Amino acid sequence: MSATSERPVVIFGTSQLADLAWFYFTHDSDRTVAGHTVDADYLDSDTHNGLPAVPFEDVADHFPPEEYDLFLPISFKRMSHLRREKFERAKKLGYRCPSYVSSRATVWPDLDIGENCFIFEDNTIQPFVKIGDNCVLWSGNHIGHHTVIEDHVFITSQVVVSGCCTIGTHSFLGVNATVRDETILAEGTLVGMAAAITADTEPYDVWLAPRSVRARKKSTSLASLSHKTGG
Repeated sequence: MSATSERPVVIFGTSQLADLAWFYFTHDSDRTVAGHTVDADYLDSDTHNGLPAVPFEDVADHFPPEEYDLFLPISFKRMSHLRREKFERAKKLGYRCPSYVSSRATVWPDLDIGENCFIFEDNTIQPFVKIGDNCVLWSGNHIGHHTVIEDHVFITSQVVVSGCCTIGTHSFLGVNATVRDETILAEGTLVGMAAAITADTEPYDVWLAPRSVRARKKSTSLASLSHKTGG
């Protein structure tokens, strides 16, 4: 865990992503999870994971920001603008928003990380990396040295960001994407899965890799070839 405070944490949401946050904070941090909160329109029970669940509209009444912190593990919907809106609302209410960094991630003592970041296991984050507020790095990424990840970025899994890159605010990087060293992704860049970025992008660019092509043959027709080659 990057945060040192031991105040109880309230988790926004009752979705699968919120369940993951509850699990990680419970089993891999020095925090106690006190409850959940979600917009009233989506609240269908007054408990979740055996804890109180309260409307976000009233969260400060149930869990005062002077006593509790708030973690908001929200998806990349609307290029993470939804997560940004809820994060900014939490800050206006006076909450501190801790970041979670898995104990199974490879990081160094100089890691510069903002609030409300969710860093999963098996990320390799090299020295001199700076990560802004409200970012998600799913499992298994490589973030090269001296890279700057700006606010509200979502990086999925098995992404390679080479050294000295800048990942602009509200960018999204799909599974197995690659960014060449010293490359700048402008604000709102969407990089599709398996795409390779070798030059700077323009704001709100969408980069997609070529699609795989389905062969006319069926896999059963390859059985004889596999037998001949000893495979």
